[in-house]
Amino acid sequence: MTATRTARIALVGDRSPHVRSHTRIPGLLEVLRDRHGIGADAYWVPTPDATATDLAGFDGIWLLPGSPYQSEEGALHAVRVAREHGIAFLGTCGGFQHLLLEFARSVCGLADASHGESDPDADRQLIVPLACSLVGHEGAVNLSPGSLAERVFGVERSLERYHCAYGLDHGYLPELTRHGLRFTGFDDDGEVRVAELDGHPFLMGTLFQPELAGDGRRCHVVIRAFAEAAVTLAGHRTGAAAR
Repeated sequence: MTATRTARIALVGDRSPHVRSHTRIPGLLEVLRDRHGIGADAYWVPTPDATATDLAGFDGIWLLPGSPYQSEEGALHAVRVAREHGIAFLGTCGGFQHLLLEFARSVCGLADASHGESDPDADRQLIVPLACSLVGHEGAVNLSPGSLAERVFGVERSLERYHCAYGLDHGYLPELTRHGLRFTGFDDDGEVRVAELDGHPFLMGTLFQPELAGDGRRCHVVIRAFAEAAVTLAGHRTGAAAR
C-alpha cells in the first residue's frame, strides 16, 4: 500500500539499542506505511532536547518507554505541549507515568507530585513501585465501555505486554479524575492501565507497551489510532493553511 497521508511525529525518548521498544519503532513505522497508508515523518527527540524543540509544530508526540528519562523536565514538557495544543499524544510505559505526573502538577495543582523511581524520598509520590513488578509480564486489560480506549481496541478485554515496575498510587485517582483525566483500562485487580483525557482530540497513556505486541510485523491498534489522529491533525492544518 502506498502512503497517501503523512504526519510529523516526535518520538520523545532517550533512544537506546538496549530498550526493546525503541528497536521496534522503525519496523512499526514501516508497517504503518505499507499496511495502513500512513507515512510517519518521524523525528527522535532526546528528552534533554525536548524543551528547546518546537514540539507544537508536530502533528503527534509519542513519549516512549525508557524511564528514568535523562530529563524529567523534557518528558513533562512533551506532555504539556500535546495537552495544551491539542496535538495527538501517546505515552507508553514511562510515557504513561509522566502523563499522570504532568497532569497532577499542571492541572491538579499538585506541584510537588513526584515519581518514586527518580525521587524515592519525596513526600508526595504519585508514581510508586507496583506491588508486583510487571517486567517481562503479560496481563489482561479491561476497557471501560464507551471509552476512547474501548473504541480503539474494539473489545472490552485485551492481553498486553509490560516491562515496568511503577504505576499510579490509587489514592490520587479521585483528584485526577475530578480534573478531567479518565481511567479507562484496568487489570483484573482494578489497577490502572490506561488513561485518556476528556475533550482532547487524542491523548492516551498505557502502562503496557504496545510496541512489544506480537512479532513486530503488525501494528498495535493503539499505535495505529495515534497515527490516524496525527494524520487528521495534519489534514486540518493543511486545510487551514490553504484558506
